[in-house]
Parts: sequence; structure tokens; C-alpha cells
Amino acid sequence: MKRLISILAIALTIAVSSCKKPAGDGGNSSIKGNVWVQKWNGSFTVLTSEGVGEDVDVFIIYGDETSYGDKISTSPDGTFEFKYLRPGSYKIYVYSKTSTSVNPNGKEAVIVNVEITKKKQTVDVGKITVNT
Repeated sequence: MKRLISILAIALTIAVSSCKKPAGDGGNSSIKGNVWVQKWNGSFTVLTSEGVGEDVDVFIIYGDETSYGDKISTSPDGTFEFKYLRPGSYKIYVYSKTSTSVNPNGKEAVIVNVEITKKKQTVDVGKITVNT
């Protein structure tokens, strides 16, 4: 009987430890940063102003997903934070205007790759500069 209980305990431990959750929400880590906006003239030759990027959409892609898993807007001081994340790989991106874009809307994503390696970790991606 003791041997059966030991075998069941080992099997349960293996089963639980093999259920690794993928990148995404449901954890206790976070990714934060801030957005800096540069405003250019129509031909992108003269910088007319720059400052914090308030109310700018910031997107996150979980792991190997092909589309974004969540979107938030920056606060009035240009900061953002994605909370409640599990360890794993993430992509943070913000759209930026560019004069060389092949997209019809003239925007391209500025992408930052992020890795959360442990629980209760906060990763600061720093400043993401975009053009408007």
C-alpha cells in the first residue's frame, strides 16, 4: 500500500510539474515603459516638437501568438504597464509614422522583445520613441 501511494505521489508530481503555462496573463510579473513622441513636418526633415506620448496605444503579443493579446493606452505622463503576466516571451509594440513605410497608412510598428524569466519580476523596457 505504501508503495502504491508513493507511486501515485510521484506520478502526480510529474503531471503537475509538466503543466507549464505559456506566456500570457494570469501571473504576478509585469512589463512597463514609457512612450516618447517626436512630431515631424510632412517630409520628415524638420522635428517640430517632442514630448511624452500621452494616450498612445501600446500592444502586447504573448509568446508565439500572431496577433496582440492586449492593448492599453499610456497615461498622461507617457507611461504604461502590463500587469499580471507569467514568465515567458513577449513583444511590446507601438505604431509610428515613417516616410519610408510600405504600408498604405504610413505607419510601422516599433517592436521591443521582452523576456520575463521569473515570477514577481518587473521588466522596464525604457523609452519607446515614435513619430507622429
